[in-house]
Amino acid sequence: MAQGTHEFVDDPRNADIKIYVNGELKPRAEATVSVFDSGFILGDGVWEGLRVHAGRIAFLDQHLDRLYEGAKAIDMDIGLSRDDLSRALYRTLAANGMTEHAHIRLMVTRGIKRTPYQDPRMTIGPATIVIIPEYKNPKPETLTRGIRLFTVHVRRGAPDVQDPKLNSHSKLNCITACIQATKAGADEALMLDPHGFVATCNSTHFFIVRKGEVWTSSGMYCLGGITRANVLRMCRENGIPAFEKSFSLTDVYGADEAFVTGTFAGVAPVTEIDGRTISDARGPMVERLQNLYRELIARDVAARNLPRPN
Repeated sequence: MAQGTHEFVDDPRNADIKIYVNGELKPRAEATVSVFDSGFILGDGVWEGLRVHAGRIAFLDQHLDRLYEGAKAIDMDIGLSRDDLSRALYRTLAANGMTEHAHIRLMVTRGIKRTPYQDPRMTIGPATIVIIPEYKNPKPETLTRGIRLFTVHVRRGAPDVQDPKLNSHSKLNCITACIQATKAGADEALMLDPHGFVATCNSTHFFIVRKGEVWTSSGMYCLGGITRANVLRMCRENGIPAFEKSFSLTDVYGADEAFVTGTFAGVAPVTEIDGRTISDARGPMVERLQNLYRELIARDVAARNLPRPN
């Protein structure tokens, strides 16, 4: 079964990873949280996906900005400073001997509840912090042959319902979109905004290429993607016209190329949308952006220092 850009190459080393749970490093089988945890009961928390390159976590500052801003928005105290959380991330990598080809899921929930109820005042302890590092690479064919999308009826909501800019644990909206796309035989879902314009995918950000220009949504109804922002930055730095704007499915179906972005796979081509062929294979703009993105990662990690130990 297709799994989109998050389909990965299995690595047997992941059976023996050590996972960080509230300051302790535990074997995979013992890394658990309480059934009273806010994340388990309610999806109350925020999270980040991180990539490791050359012993460094790429774009860590931007990811921590998003994490702490999200926590502040939902009035949640993470309980660790940015420096302490950075040290916890690198401590977890060191415990697993990971320096390359690794993906991290960093999760923070509001903590343990006195009883299963949504009111944050029912929380009786500090935030729960979990760091799961895995040896994880996208399948090579994802970056060359691309993925197929299907436009679903599930919309990206307005910010007064559940702000899509929050990278929260509450992902049912995206999950139902993913289910519909999967049932339609596609790899991921393409989602529209409340006005019928193209917004984003269920787990990645969406772009099209038209006549040498790169278009992505206005950003009003999607997560503030780190890779999305980096692609727009790369375009500006390399003289590629790039626009954040509202556009329709008609614009999409007539595009020369299409691609998605995300922390895990980076830049991945889209070859088919709603049964329409966009391109037979990876196009020249996508290939150029993939190369520029690899160069950007290399520059970022080369300039990044490891956090000082306590």
